[in-house]
Amino acid sequence: MSGQTAKRGYRERNTTADRTLEILKLFTDERLLLTASEVASELGVARSTAYRYLQSLVSAGFLEDQPGRGFVLGLRVLEIARFARRGTGLPEIALPVMRRLRDELGETVLLTRRIGEQVICVEREEAVATVRISYASGTALPLHAGASALVLIAWMAPDEARAVLAASPLERFTANTLIDIDQLMERLAEIRTRGYAVSHSELDRDVIGVAVPVRDASRKVACAIGIAAFERRLPESSIGRAIDTVRRSAQALEADLALHAV
Repeated sequence: MSGQTAKRGYRERNTTADRTLEILKLFTDERLLLTASEVASELGVARSTAYRYLQSLVSAGFLEDQPGRGFVLGLRVLEIARFARRGTGLPEIALPVMRRLRDELGETVLLTRRIGEQVICVEREEAVATVRISYASGTALPLHAGASALVLIAWMAPDEARAVLAASPLERFTANTLIDIDQLMERLAEIRTRGYAVSHSELDRDVIGVAVPVRDASRKVACAIGIAAFERRLPESSIGRAIDTVRRSAQALEADLALHAV
């Protein structure tokens, strides 16, 4: 069999798998429902072909058919997302530390991790007394805004960080959001020097973020732990205490990670 024939055969065997994965990737926060016509247009295929792909996903539980409306993500996706989080072991190890931090500061605690060129909110412990803050577990965070993402990007190699930022949509969420790459690189250097990140209304108005990197047994940055708090609950005079508390939590989590690595 020639190389050309082998390549063509490989693509033919995987066309359906490729297409179904492309369909799942079409779902976003702004697009929670898809119609067969939309899928056909996005994939550049006939509507009947798109519908066949969609029905395969429905049969497997990855999508649910909403008659007369379109298709939404199914429960199987949520189940796999739960397995993915548990597979790392990180949330289970981190939860006791996160809960202590939440109880000590009374603020929402976030655990974030860099996966490839994304920063994911892996786990969240929400403070009962606060208004809900929109950092849901399992969601990708903007790379250029907010302490919980920036503190992870800061420890990438500078050339890699610049390339990742250049390839990302740098949306201005508030007046405090930096979208200039040179300014962002300066910000990342400052974070590395300080060893922590603090953000003021960069992603959500009136929300302060404090985050600290967490290193694994090999001293590589494995994740970050931090808090998100409304400014009225965390005045400037209290930020220093918050930084120290989050730092101690990061150290405690590092010790727990080292223990589990043995």
